[in-house]
Amino acid sequence: MLKKLGIKGRVLLLTLLPTSLMALVLGGYFTWMQQSDLQTQLLQRGEMIAEQLAPLVAPALAHKNIALLERIATQSLEQQDVRAVTFLAPDRTPLAHAGPSMLNQAPTGNGSQMLQRTGSDATRYLLPVFGRHRNLAGDLIPDESDRLLGWVELELSHNSMLLRGYRSLFASLLLIIAGLICTGLLALRMGRTINNPLSQIKHAVTQLKDGNLETRLPLLGSQELDELASGINRMAGTLQNAQEELQHSIDQATEDVRQNLETIDIQNIELDLARKEALEASRIKSEFLANMSHEIRTPLNGILGFTHLLQKSELTPRQLDYLGTIEKSADSLLGIINEILDFSKIEAGKLVLDSIPFNLRDLLQDTLTILAPAAHAKQLELVSLVYRDTPLSLVGDPLRLK
Repeated sequence: MLKKLGIKGRVLLLTLLPTSLMALVLGGYFTWMQQSDLQTQLLQRGEMIAEQLAPLVAPALAHKNIALLERIATQSLEQQDVRAVTFLAPDRTPLAHAGPSMLNQAPTGNGSQMLQRTGSDATRYLLPVFGRHRNLAGDLIPDESDRLLGWVELELSHNSMLLRGYRSLFASLLLIIAGLICTGLLALRMGRTINNPLSQIKHAVTQLKDGNLETRLPLLGSQELDELASGINRMAGTLQNAQEELQHSIDQATEDVRQNLETIDIQNIELDLARKEALEASRIKSEFLANMSHEIRTPLNGILGFTHLLQKSELTPRQLDYLGTIEKSADSLLGIINEILDFSKIEAGKLVLDSIPFNLRDLLQDTLTILAPAAHAKQLELVSLVYRDTPLSLVGDPLRLK
């Protein structure tokens, strides 16, 4: 059947089939809901019948009137779906019974509420009858409200409920099957109607896909298909024009790329030359810094040497203090020169930091000693403040830290 439908018919069938399946599922769901409602109504009706029988049989149970109990039980069978009725004494000894034997076992429990047990074919109810039920049917008897007079037991059949449920399910199935058949016939008819035009459209699209952009579709016999064919023809014309423009753009872009490549080659050569010049300038600068640093270090070493000689001579304490300051300043200047060399090392990627033990307090004191003369000239006093929890013995590069 699917082969006869053609492409469009199969599309329509696949489109309508989920709807039909959804209708089937919904029909089953509503049938199940209806069956559940019928069962709920049946259970409620059984509870209502048992509660109606309690006031009727309360006087007969109190006086053990077996004849009256049997007559009430027999009349209760006339109620819809009532299968059997039994009236029991307080110790659950049968007093009167009407109808066949109970299918389900008796509900268990000794509470003051209604008990029930539901089976596949019937539901069995057990309701205690108290003195208050007798008060509803006759005169008020004091102190008898909570006295147990007996039990009302009845069983309701599920046959009528199941029959109504099966009828509803059968009707739903018939409607759903009819809907599926109509859906299939509609899809088959539509497939036969438009299968040939779709084959022409498929062939034209294949030609366009293969690059034959001159392909055009004729009129297909219906307004919708003619509009589709016209749209495909316009698309083919647009693709043909776009292909021509694309080819022209490709040629123009190829020429532009060739010119850009030539320009890039020239720029690369210029950049390479500029890079070499920059490297040469950097090398010359590094050599200049190294040479200048070595030239400055030579007189500094002389200053340091003569400072050491003066410290060995006889000098006053003030002069020794000045010499110490000169020595520290010269050492700092020597450190600055080494830092200049460090810049060259950084550029070359060869800078290595020292890792030696030093005393932080001494380093701070040396730094303040060098800066003290300039501070005193400005009438300032430099004081170092080192907290007690600050570690003094460290490992690092003291010269660069200073």
